[in-house]
Amino acid sequence: MQHRPPLRRHPLAVALVLLGSQAALAQQTTQSGNAARPERLEEVVVTGQYTISERIDTATGLGLTLAETPQSVSVVTAQRIIDQDLRSLTDVVNNAAGISARAQDSSRYTFSARGFAIDNYQIDGIPISWEPGGNAGETQTDTTLFERVEVVRGATGLLTGAGNPSASINLVRKHADSRELTGYTTVSAGRWNSYRALADVSSPLNESGSLRGRVVANYEESDSFRDYAGEEKSVFYGVVEADLGQATLLRVGGSYQDNAPTASTWGGLPVWLADGSQADWSRSKTVAARWTSWSSTVENYYLDLVHDFGSSWRAKLSVNHNTNASDQLLLYLSGAPDPVTGLGMRASPRKADTEREQLNISAQLNGSYALFGREHELTFGAIDSEQDETAFSHARSNIAEPGNFFEWDGNYPQPDWGAKGQDVDMTTEQSGVYAATRLSLADPLKVILGARVADWEQSGSTYGVAVDYGDTGVVVPYAGVLYDLTEDHRLYASYTEIFQPQARRDRRGDFLDPITGKSYEIGLKSQFLDGALQTTLAVFDVEQDNLAQADGVNIVPGTDNEQAYYGAEGATSTGYELEVTGLLAEGWDISASYTDFDAEDADGNEVNTDMPHRLFKVFTTYRLPGDWSRLTVSGGVNWQDSNYTDTFNVVTNAPERLEQDDFALVSLMLRYDFTDRLSGQLNVQNALDETYYSQIGFYRQLEYGTPRDYRLSFNYRF
Repeated sequence: MQHRPPLRRHPLAVALVLLGSQAALAQQTTQSGNAARPERLEEVVVTGQYTISERIDTATGLGLTLAETPQSVSVVTAQRIIDQDLRSLTDVVNNAAGISARAQDSSRYTFSARGFAIDNYQIDGIPISWEPGGNAGETQTDTTLFERVEVVRGATGLLTGAGNPSASINLVRKHADSRELTGYTTVSAGRWNSYRALADVSSPLNESGSLRGRVVANYEESDSFRDYAGEEKSVFYGVVEADLGQATLLRVGGSYQDNAPTASTWGGLPVWLADGSQADWSRSKTVAARWTSWSSTVENYYLDLVHDFGSSWRAKLSVNHNTNASDQLLLYLSGAPDPVTGLGMRASPRKADTEREQLNISAQLNGSYALFGREHELTFGAIDSEQDETAFSHARSNIAEPGNFFEWDGNYPQPDWGAKGQDVDMTTEQSGVYAATRLSLADPLKVILGARVADWEQSGSTYGVAVDYGDTGVVVPYAGVLYDLTEDHRLYASYTEIFQPQARRDRRGDFLDPITGKSYEIGLKSQFLDGALQTTLAVFDVEQDNLAQADGVNIVPGTDNEQAYYGAEGATSTGYELEVTGLLAEGWDISASYTDFDAEDADGNEVNTDMPHRLFKVFTTYRLPGDWSRLTVSGGVNWQDSNYTDTFNVVTNAPERLEQDDFALVSLMLRYDFTDRLSGQLNVQNALDETYYSQIGFYRQLEYGTPRDYRLSFNYRF
């Protein structure tokens, strides 16, 4: 393979130099006596429990409010997580505006938005490389670690680097910011012998409160709607914050999550019987053996150092170390069972372990400056990350036949496991420097301009194939404009990009330029009821270009038979979104959204048809007035349109479309406050017991979604 130039390992050093130089500038700005920063219309005073007034860095790094950000941004707040009993990242995605999840088996999901897979994630605004469709617990990430989840839709390359023009999901950690002892404990029980115990405690660690700590612990265990299956999860998180003087904050923390499922599935149920007809399985049917387990652990350690230079200038240095590991004992069943004897399935057991270790270092400086008699904002940043991935698997022998699949009881014997061999040994390095500014051209008119210069390289081997490719010096632009029609209504437009390196080579032997994702978006952000209710209407067009296409019969020079490729137009997605969040009236919170888009390839064919293109999600809570004020009633509906996969019948080899019709899932919640500190809460998911597929067509198999589920919990706050 052709080698790319080595990555430039200087961006972080550049950023640190900028931090020092801008510190002096900040002091000069303080002494110059600039006018106070003007009031911003979007600094909302009144908010509901489903909106936030905090400034976020997820899209631009400038520390803007949701109304100031020229992209569609949604937030799943801590209160929504509690109200809807959202326990995992997958739960959040299933209820967040504009994004959807698709199951692969009992342990893995993939996420998508606007017709493209989501592969960009952040923790506290720092990009982290995850593989949500992979095998080490990413989509099972526990929500007790986080204060809220932010979703920016569209291309997000300015801050996240390489990826798809779909969305970026930012997980905002819980911080130790309380100067008094406070916290809560929760115990719950539910269907399928589900039990949970959770504690979240914050406290000052010295008399002045300059040293503070927070500890979160969570334990869950349950059976499953699938036969023989169970889940066990342990989560621990601790963080300490120290005020190093009046202007400097040091934060050090770490988390650990252990997922220990039993009777894990690898893939789904067979779609067809041996006569070519489609099978009709019970939702509890499984392809797992009793001994199978897709266990995983996630460890994360981090350090933040924040210094306020005064006059709005602030610097932040972040170090984040993350390790995702899995131990796999799995069984893959495939084929089409005979409709009478149940014979005909094939077994493929697997014993493997994987690990992905990643170190991210980020430095950022932001603040305001005066120019032409007006005040503007500016941010500089640099991010450097390296991920090492390894995977090992065992040889196997004495593989038994599955027998009559209609009588499958999970008592399939393990094979004899042999020597362990390495399948994957990969290193991925990514670095970049970025800058962005928000220009105040007039009181109602703001313009945001930014760019990232990015490097990306991957090397090593995967299943016997050598890999060594990447791109350096990729420029990723960002542009946005916002115009205030009135104090409560703001028009915006934005153009954002993202890139994705590709390993294909052309007829000259050169690697193709990276795939470029481009997002065009215009919208209207409004607020009502003194800012308590916020709305966003957005129209978007997403394009993906330079997608590798086979270049006829041309072969890459110097190879025997490596197909040559050329870059061509890829897919486009066009649609609109509407979101409403906040307070409709006193005690009445709502989060509602509707998404509608069409995604096509360069030839006009539909793409990503296995994910819904139309989503409607609403959840609302109402605290009754007067003598009934201790009671809160809630309900919601998640509706999605039909999705399908065009494939071939495994028996007849004839073309066949596997389809999930549109469906709606209803959720309910009741909460009663026995005292100001003690409350009881009942959650019912899929209240109407809708039968649906969480996926159909992946490897020509299917997965059923969860039937009606209910949980009763008691919460005590102090």
